[in-house]
Amino acid sequence: MKRLPKDFVATFLPFALKTQQKTGISAVAILAQAALESGWGEKTPGNMFFGIKAKASDPESRRQLVTTTEYLSSPDSGHLFPELLSITKVGPKRWKYKVKDWFRKYETPEGSFNDHTQFFLKNKRYAEALKVGNDPVAFFREIAKAGYATGPGYFELLTQVARMIERHMPAAPAVSAAPAHRGVVLPPPEEISGALPEISEEALRLLVRNRPKRRKKG
Repeated sequence: MKRLPKDFVATFLPFALKTQQKTGISAVAILAQAALESGWGEKTPGNMFFGIKAKASDPESRRQLVTTTEYLSSPDSGHLFPELLSITKVGPKRWKYKVKDWFRKYETPEGSFNDHTQFFLKNKRYAEALKVGNDPVAFFREIAKAGYATGPGYFELLTQVARMIERHMPAAPAVSAAPAHRGVVLPPPEEISGALPEISEEALRLLVRNRPKRRKKG
């Protein structure tokens, strides 16, 4: 059953707000990542919303083998994955890998959001991203720079999804002990990286099959 973006926000905003309180990362940014990685919550094997890799040595209850796409700079990296399905050259020193790899799995969606919190708090490579977590655009730029995903255009895609998320966010309450729901309102596309083309919600839904994944190391 297709989940509309407004329903995605209504369902998962409480989990995103808990992460926002613990990390300072905007709930808009958190929901944008979850939406892009899961196709608006439609493709979440093992309640996986953020595409975080697992290790082969992790307990079976905490890992799952999932088909995914990686973009790497060498055609000789198939040994990094449990199963290699195909390799396609897509540019100078750029190869698209279709593989099966280990990803974390959770008992509930909330477990995935909780793990997302710990992932950013424990990984020093995202220290700069945490410093600007209340600004979705700056946060996306920093996690892309730190290598959260190997797919091209990750920053641009996240920015587009965040814009859609904002359309469906409830207004922040007048008085609240928690951080504001909406965080920083995203600037117009032309102020981010030139004229970013508008991408429809359906187009982003279709992109999920080859969505970016976090690098294996990190």
